[in-house]
Amino acid sequence: MSTTTEFTLTRLETRKDALGITRLRSSSESGRLQEGGVLMRIDRFSLTTNNITYAAFGDAMMKYWSFFPTGDPDWGHMPAWGFADVVASKVAGVEVGERFYGYFPIASHLRMTPIRVTPRGFYDGAPHRSDLVSAYNQYMRCSHDAGYERTLENYQMLVRPLFITSFMLADFLEDNEFFGARQVIVSSASSKTAYGTAFCLDGRPGRRLVALTSERNRGFVENLGCYDQVMRYDDVRLLPADVPTLYVDFAGDDALRAQVHQHFGDALVYDCYAGSAQKTAFLEEAALPGPKPQLYFAPVQIRKRNADWGPAEVNRRFNAAQGRFITELSAPGNRWMRMVEHQGFEDARALIVRLHGGRVDPKEAHVVRLA
Repeated sequence: MSTTTEFTLTRLETRKDALGITRLRSSSESGRLQEGGVLMRIDRFSLTTNNITYAAFGDAMMKYWSFFPTGDPDWGHMPAWGFADVVASKVAGVEVGERFYGYFPIASHLRMTPIRVTPRGFYDGAPHRSDLVSAYNQYMRCSHDAGYERTLENYQMLVRPLFITSFMLADFLEDNEFFGARQVIVSSASSKTAYGTAFCLDGRPGRRLVALTSERNRGFVENLGCYDQVMRYDDVRLLPADVPTLYVDFAGDDALRAQVHQHFGDALVYDCYAGSAQKTAFLEEAALPGPKPQLYFAPVQIRKRNADWGPAEVNRRFNAAQGRFITELSAPGNRWMRMVEHQGFEDARALIVRLHGGRVDPKEAHVVRLA
C-alpha cells in the first residue's frame, strides 16, 4: 500500500456504561502519512473475559479507554491483543510487510508513531499514550520474538496477555510467601487467568489450592487437574475456618467476598482482587472482618521483577512458562481449551455480548480474524 492510497477505516466501539452494546463506524481515510508515522492493518485478535475487565476499569486507574480515544465520551475503543501488519511506513527500521504483536483497538487499521525502534520492536509514541502504562505501548516484531511461532499465533495472542497476568500473579504470591497462608482459595476458577495461575503454582508444596466455581462449570474445573479441591461457591463455609487463608478473587462478587471474610475472619491473611468480567466497578466498601481487599495489577510486579532480575531474565522465565502452557493447550484433545475462530466485526460484536453476559463455555477460547 502506498502512502497516498485511500482505505476504509472500520472501528467497533463500545458503550462505556453498557459494555454489551456496540456500534460499527466506517470512514474513508487517506493513507498519507506524516514523517515518523506508520499505518498498521489489524489481522487478528483474541477476545476473552479479560477484555471486558479492561473495559470495566476503562476510565479509572488503568485508563484502558485512553489508549484508543474515540472523541466521544460515551463510547470507547475496547482494547484487544493481536497481530497486525505494516501497510505503510515513514519510519526507518519499520518496513512494509512486517508483522507485530501488541495492543490494538478492535478496528481494521491503526495509525501509530513508533519510537525507541529496536530489532525487538517499538513503542507507540503517540502523545496521548505517553502517560499510560508502558507495557501496553510496546509492539513486538514477530521476526525477532523468541516466543513467536506462526502456526501458534491464535494461542499466543490468547495466552500471552492472560498468562502474563497469571505468571506475575503466581510470582507475586510466591514473592510474598503467600502472606503466610497455607490455603489459597481461587474464585471463578474456570476462568483462563485463574487456571493459568494454578498452572504456574502447580507443585508448590505446603499449601492447598482450592477452586470455587459454579455447579455448571464444576466438572470442567475438576477435569483440569490443577486444583487440590473444587467446590461450589455456596460450600466455602465447609472449609476449615482456622487455617491461614489467602483469597484470590476473579469473580468480584461482593456477597461471596463477604461470606469468605465472615467465615475465615482473622484467619484470612490477604484478599487479592484480580479483576472480574461481570463486575463493572471497583469493589464496594464494606465493613468486613479481616484484611481490606487489595487490587492486583500485573505491571507493578513486572516493574519489580525487571528491577530484581533484569528484563531479559523476566522475558526468559515468562517465555519458558508460556511455552509449557501453550504446549498443554494446543495438544489435540487436551483438557484445557478448544480454539474457536470467528470472522469479521459482526462476529466480534456477538462474542462481546456473550462474554459480557458470562455465556461462554469455559473450555472455549475465542479469536477473531479480520483479514
